[in-house]
Amino acid sequence: MCGIVGYVGNKQAEPFLIDGLTKLEYRGYDSAGIAVFDGEKINLEKCVGRLDALKAKIRGHEPKGTIGIGHTRWATHGGPSDVNAHPHMDCKGDFAVVHNGIIENYMQLKEDLIARGHKFLSETDTEVAVHLLEELYDGDFETAVREVLKRIEGSYSLLFMSRRDPDKLICTKKDNPLVIGLGEGENFIASDIPAIIGYTRRNYIINDGEIAVVKKDSIWITNREGLPITKKVFEVNWNAEAAEKGGYEHFMLKEIHEQPKAVRDTITSRIAKDNSSVILDELKWNREYLDSFHKIFIVACGTAYHAGLVGKYYIEKLVRIPVEVDIASEFRYRSPIIDEHTLVIVISQSGETIDTLAALKETKRLGGKTLAITNVVGSSIAREADEVIYTWAGPEIAVASTKAYTTQLVTMFLLAMYMAGIKKCISADRTKQLLTQLRALPDQISRTLEDTDPIKTFAKQYGFNEDVFFIGRSLDYNVALEGALKLKEISYIHAEAYAAGELKHGTLALIVKGVPVIALATQKSVYEKTISNIKEIKARDAIVIGITSENDSELIKYVDHVIKVPATDELLIPLLTVVPLQLLAYYTAITRGCDVDKPRNLAKSVTVE
Repeated sequence: MCGIVGYVGNKQAEPFLIDGLTKLEYRGYDSAGIAVFDGEKINLEKCVGRLDALKAKIRGHEPKGTIGIGHTRWATHGGPSDVNAHPHMDCKGDFAVVHNGIIENYMQLKEDLIARGHKFLSETDTEVAVHLLEELYDGDFETAVREVLKRIEGSYSLLFMSRRDPDKLICTKKDNPLVIGLGEGENFIASDIPAIIGYTRRNYIINDGEIAVVKKDSIWITNREGLPITKKVFEVNWNAEAAEKGGYEHFMLKEIHEQPKAVRDTITSRIAKDNSSVILDELKWNREYLDSFHKIFIVACGTAYHAGLVGKYYIEKLVRIPVEVDIASEFRYRSPIIDEHTLVIVISQSGETIDTLAALKETKRLGGKTLAITNVVGSSIAREADEVIYTWAGPEIAVASTKAYTTQLVTMFLLAMYMAGIKKCISADRTKQLLTQLRALPDQISRTLEDTDPIKTFAKQYGFNEDVFFIGRSLDYNVALEGALKLKEISYIHAEAYAAGELKHGTLALIVKGVPVIALATQKSVYEKTISNIKEIKARDAIVIGITSENDSELIKYVDHVIKVPATDELLIPLLTVVPLQLLAYYTAITRGCDVDKPRNLAKSVTVE
């Protein structure tokens, strides 16, 4: 979720590059840079930190030239640093590139290029693209770019500039957004419309596999085979604030809809091509190392804690190691029993959650091993942990976490499968079955997001109730906890989640006529038990909204409304059932007139105890 900008025209490029990157700051970043061709050479300026640091660095000697590219980076491969910041250049200074996404086969390409004499300066996956371009260039810039695309695997938006072809920029994309703004005697390139909305409202939206050669007075777009493509001009009628949100009313809704991409990015490069195994290059674990652990703790706060509850189920089910999940703010104050045979997994979107960081430090003091699951490269938790797995969700702006949660679930599942593979406690057939279904999840989440009308109706119908209950068993209960949290934190409704079997132990006293109850029923092993609990609720005249798989034809007989999600393995269905719960919370908050992105009394990153 980095920011890309490019300019070619009659004016100086630097002012637009800086302004365009400023308009993309909302996406989140840890470093920034620009490259401008001055007629003789490409001048590169970049540094870690905010755009203000880059502005200060170039103040008084801004690079001159009418063609250039720029970038704000959200670190994935290689921590935040000056050298890892984009743009990247080849050995001779002939080419520069900026990139959003992940090049899956970068290490193999890098090793081959080093063997051919190329000198790499950064730890990034991106740098292979520009060295590969240098290696393949034979006098034709466009042909060389096409050859690069044949060799790289993964997701990307790429923008190339050449000193040898100083009148053009070449850009392309796969899975990551890219737009071209149409000007008069100038053209603009950006990863998102807010960067260019102040300069033009006429745009080409680039599709996967399209390659655009952009000059100041022409744009030539072809497919991967070189066949020309005719594009329709997209006229932007949003204001600048709406443009930042991609046309969505709120960042939370935008981030809910970004979940297919976030999940796909987190899976990318971590599953073998034949779905036979999980690949976690971040970890170098073996059977002896795993067997040394007698116990695992998962420690987190809030939404991350709920992801940890699902993670516990995954590890115990697939790996058969006992796991305890603890709230970070409680963990270190109860004298946890930790030694060298203990692994503590800490989960934090920001990597700065103070209670989780304190739990990590206490674990290390007691001699335990630590693994962090976080979304922010170079964060405090990432630096302190013995090992790190990053969730590639991209920046999350809304206070209520959505895509961070789903990528945490994916990461916990990948980790459990990785461990199960090492310990040989899962069959090859079962592994392939699960990983095949995991690959299908991004498209299934997209399907889940397509029909929101019933959820909007429920929100309007029940949105002014002051009490809502969620129930479920097994994994459904863990997802219910997250659904209740989402509802209470943005709509301010008193929402509680209960293990369905616990209703008769007190909670049933609160179930009265007209009270909405959200019932999750996706786990086959406890399905009949859940139905029995739903019948108990209906006997008290409550309103029940059931959530289940699309192949379930029974639940509708016992509930007032039903929401169905695509069918998948019951281990993976939490990634689908949570989506309608997020949407229900969102539309309920809208119904009640709440500030969705900035709920009262809450902060995105909790950095005080």
